[in-house]
Amino acid sequence: MSAPETEQDPIGAAGNINARLLRFILLAVVITHLLLIASVWGQWKTIAIITGTFFLVVCLNLTLARPVFSEQTRLTETIRLMGNMLANLVYGHVTGWQLPMWLYLPLDAIWVDTRQERQGLYVLFGPFLVVGAVAILDGCPPLVPLVFIILSVIAHAISRVRMHLLHQVLSRLAYRHRELARAHEELAQAHERAREQDRLSSLGMLAAGVAHEINNPLAYVKSNVNSLYRDLREEKKLSPVLSEYVTEVLPATMEGIQRIATIVSDLRRFARGDPEPLAAYDLNDEIQAALRITHSRIEARCRVVLKLRPLPRMLGRPQQMAQVVVNLLINAAQATSDEGQISLSTRQEGEQVVLVVQDTGQGMTPEVKEKLFQPFFSTKPIGEGTGMGLAVVHGIVSAHGGRIEVESQPGKGSTFTIRLPLAAPAPRAPGV
Repeated sequence: MSAPETEQDPIGAAGNINARLLRFILLAVVITHLLLIASVWGQWKTIAIITGTFFLVVCLNLTLARPVFSEQTRLTETIRLMGNMLANLVYGHVTGWQLPMWLYLPLDAIWVDTRQERQGLYVLFGPFLVVGAVAILDGCPPLVPLVFIILSVIAHAISRVRMHLLHQVLSRLAYRHRELARAHEELAQAHERAREQDRLSSLGMLAAGVAHEINNPLAYVKSNVNSLYRDLREEKKLSPVLSEYVTEVLPATMEGIQRIATIVSDLRRFARGDPEPLAAYDLNDEIQAALRITHSRIEARCRVVLKLRPLPRMLGRPQQMAQVVVNLLINAAQATSDEGQISLSTRQEGEQVVLVVQDTGQGMTPEVKEKLFQPFFSTKPIGEGTGMGLAVVHGIVSAHGGRIEVESQPGKGSTFTIRLPLAAPAPRAPGV
C-alpha cells in the first residue's frame, strides 16, 4: 500500500516556491537590465560596463544567495547586499541615474532573508540610503531615490508578510504530512491485524469443524472398544494373550481414547466462540483444559509446573476463563526461551480465587507494561501477533468482576496475578 498523495510533501512545496521566486527574480532582473540598456542605447562603452557588472553581480547572487526557507548566515547575506549596492552605484554613475536602474532596489528588497530583525534591516536598507545619497550628490533629483526607497520598503514589508504566511502554511503542512504518514502506518498495521484476525477466525472455524469430524468416528471407535472390553471380561476362559489385552492393553487404549475425546471436546468448546451462558465451574478444570489445548505449543519449548490447590466452584463463563489461561500460557511460552519454565498456581484468599501465571522469560520494560492491555499493542513483528491476546484477557477478567496485576523486569520474567471474586456479579460480555 502506497502513501496517499492528497498533500504535497512540505519539502517539495518549499522547493517549488523557491524555484518560482528565483525564476521571477531572474526574469525581472533581466527585463530591468534590458530597460537600462535601452535607456543608454548607442553608448556602447556604457552598455559594456553595465553588462559586465550585471553578469558579475548575477554570479555573486547565485553563489551567495540561499533559498528563502533555509538558514542563511548573516555574513554571506551582507556580502551579497554590499555587492548589489556597488553594482547599483556603477549602474547609476555610468548611466546618469537613469530610471530603470532604480528598479533594482525593490528587487533586492524582495529577495532577502525576511527573518532578519533590526540588524538585518540595517544591512538591507543601509545600502539603499548610500545609493540614494550618492545619487543626490551626483546630481540626481532627490525625489527619484526617495520614491524608490519607499517602494523598496513597501516591497520588503509585503514580501515579509507573505513569507511569514508561507512559513506558517508550510509548518502546518509539515505537521499534517507527519500525521498523515503516521495514520497511514497505523492503517497499514490495522489492515495487517484485520487479516491476521480473519485468518485466526478461519482457523478457529476449521478447528471446530475438524474436531466435529474427528468426534464422530472417535465415538464409533470408543463404542466398539468398550463393547470388546466388556465382552472379553465376560469370557471366563481366555488365552494369556487375550488376558493381557483385558488387563492392560484395552484399559490403556480406552484411556487414550478418552484423552482424545477430552481434547476434541476442549477444542470444540474453545474454538466455537458462541455466547456462553453462566455456569458453575472449577477454575482448576479450566486450567487443565487450557493445558491440553496448548500442550504441543508449550511443552516443546519449556517446562510447566502446576501448584493447583482445591478451589470452590464459581459462577461464570468457563469457556472464557479457559481462553484467559490459554492466552496467558501462549504469551508466557513466546516470552520464554528453550528450557525455561512456566508455573501456574491457584489458591483461595478469603472471598477471592487467585490464579498466578509466572514465567522465566525475557520480561518487560515499564513502557511495554503500561501498554500491555491496550488492543492491538504488540511487541512482535507484524504478522506474528494480533496484539489482542492480553487485551482479551483483561476484558474477560474485568467482565467477571476481577482484576489482573503484572510484575515484570527485563531479563527476569513476568508474573500475571488474576483475582476473581467467589460471589462474582453477573459477568457481562468482555468489551474487547
